Amino acid sequence: MHEQVDSGVGDWNRRHRWWVDPLGMAILATATVVLGFRGPPGSFSMLESPVSPLWALVPALLACVLALVKQRMPMTVLALVAVLFVIDVLTVGGIGTLIVLLDVLWTASFRASARGRLVLLIVLGASTLALFVAALVVAAAPLSVAFLAAVQFGAIFGADYWWAVAVSQAHELAELHRQRAEDAAAVAERDRAAAVRTERETMARELHDVVAGHVMAMAIRAEAALSTEADRGKDRDALRAVRDTGLDAHAALRSMISVLRRGDGTIAPTPRWVDLEGIVREAQQLGLHVRLAVDDVPDLGVGPEQAVVRIVREALTNCIRHAAGAEVEVAITSADAEVRVHVRSRGGVAHNATTHDGEGWGLQMLRERVDALGGTFSAEEVAEGWLVESALPIEARV
Repeated sequence: MHEQVDSGVGDWNRRHRWWVDPLGMAILATATVVLGFRGPPGSFSMLESPVSPLWALVPALLACVLALVKQRMPMTVLALVAVLFVIDVLTVGGIGTLIVLLDVLWTASFRASARGRLVLLIVLGASTLALFVAALVVAAAPLSVAFLAAVQFGAIFGADYWWAVAVSQAHELAELHRQRAEDAAAVAERDRAAAVRTERETMARELHDVVAGHVMAMAIRAEAALSTEADRGKDRDALRAVRDTGLDAHAALRSMISVLRRGDGTIAPTPRWVDLEGIVREAQQLGLHVRLAVDDVPDLGVGPEQAVVRIVREALTNCIRHAAGAEVEVAITSADAEVRVHVRSRGGVAHNATTHDGEGWGLQMLRERVDALGGTFSAEEVAEGWLVESALPIEARV
């Protein structure tokens, strides 16, 4: 409750301070005159005869009026109030103009640029020296008194200037830290978005590579069984194949869920050379006639080796989807510091189960993998089938 009240008072003060401060200074100046307070500047008066202290209200109240626009024209108001202060010093010698001058000097120093502050500092130094000379020459004061007056003047106005500059620099430093914090937050948000995007892409690749193939194989095997006449033996073989593929897909999904929920385990084993024969054998079980030829390929490193195996698997998976029963030639050779993958299909028919196929994400992701390794990739329709070709530099080791 107290915090809400304090906040309300502070907000009101910030909104109305432009006139509250001059009004307060006017009241204070009036009180000093009524109580008969006179400052040391009274000794510099050039009047031949004493005058009423009420005359000190004239320059003081004029200075308060000028203070109403100190935020919009700080330097101009400072110069005009300084003139009124000098007039007051040389005549009545009141305290009101001194109070207003200190307030306006603080505002001007706070809002000034670095160059403006330097000018103000030089003017303060020159004014202090001028006061010392005036005390010796005009007021005929002893050297010690003149020196004391100059020191007091310099200390009062110097402290006011230093306070304003210190507060301004503190605000500038706070603003700098705030800007840096906002920049750091923006960078962190970009990094977070990039990390989320990377994780999504990784999940999409794994779902496609590990799960989508199994699910499509189940659909194709079921479609093949439904498209032929009922045969107890063949139907049971199809059901077994669907069951085995479903179990594999289930195991892959459980592995992914475990990784996503607890961060342990591995999403799926990465495909390697030893998996090529199993990939070909699975494609043959699903109706393709595959001939695999692999030359003596040197060690490629993990990244390129996985890319080669994934290219073969994706190409065979697409043949199963779109060209069941096709003859497929798979050749992996090495030449000119490159390993080349050639997959050519002929004939075959598309299953009805592929009617609602995806948008070619598999080939797109393969192209991204190959590009990242500095290789080339192409997939195009040719006479009687499809041709998938890729070339990867042998020295690309990731």
